[in-house]
Amino acid sequence: MKKLILSALIVSTLLSCNNSKKLEEVVEVPLPETEEVVTEMGNPADVKVDEGGAFEMIALPYAYNALEPHIDAKTMEIHFSKHHLAYANNLNKAIAGTEMANMSIEDIFKKLDLENKAVRNNGGGYYNHNFFWEIMASNKGGEPTGAVAEAITKDFGSFADFKTQFVDAAMKQFGSGWAWLIVDKTGKLAITTTANQDNPLMTKLGNTGTPILAVDVWEHAYYLKHQNKRKDYLEGFFNVINWDKVTEKYTAATAVK
Repeated sequence: MKKLILSALIVSTLLSCNNSKKLEEVVEVPLPETEEVVTEMGNPADVKVDEGGAFEMIALPYAYNALEPHIDAKTMEIHFSKHHLAYANNLNKAIAGTEMANMSIEDIFKKLDLENKAVRNNGGGYYNHNFFWEIMASNKGGEPTGAVAEAITKDFGSFADFKTQFVDAAMKQFGSGWAWLIVDKTGKLAITTTANQDNPLMTKLGNTGTPILAVDVWEHAYYLKHQNKRKDYLEGFFNVINWDKVTEKYTAATAVK
């Protein structure tokens, strides 16, 4: 009887030791391999209006990622292929079957009834965005030279003063809209702002002139990268301004005065 009890105790002790050893063992479970997520960008050349539209999508003059890090590729892709395309398609629907289908966008603005919200909003969105893409480029920014630099110094005191006033105007534009540098009817440079998709070519608005520079301050233009920090976006914008194109527009605008 005593032998049986002793044997049971030995077996129990061995099992206990074995369990302890098992609890102390460290089992390394390999982590799943991480793969770098690459977001594929579309080709802006593939973005087309619906068939039969009077106004086409003007090709973006650079790749979606060309303006990084100042304007990120994802924002550019959504801005161009979603927002801009929607304005183009909706403009074409609004003017279908009217005399405006055979007019230039600039001539439409000259005669536009501001109560025609479909053409006002979508026509403005179409023109404004085409203008915006055109006056930006990679490896640009800095300060302008030549005729437009001289005009800025003459009308604002210095480039630094112009930049301060332009950024201030863009910051003060409540909600969605645009800030513009225009040539007014006297040939002088002026800074103005417009709400929503209005622009200075809409002659019935009052604050009219020929645009030579513009910045989009709708939140969709910067929110993915900068969230609510509009000023950071505006500072970045000055690093991608294509001053050669701005000067070209200035020369054309002053040539007809």
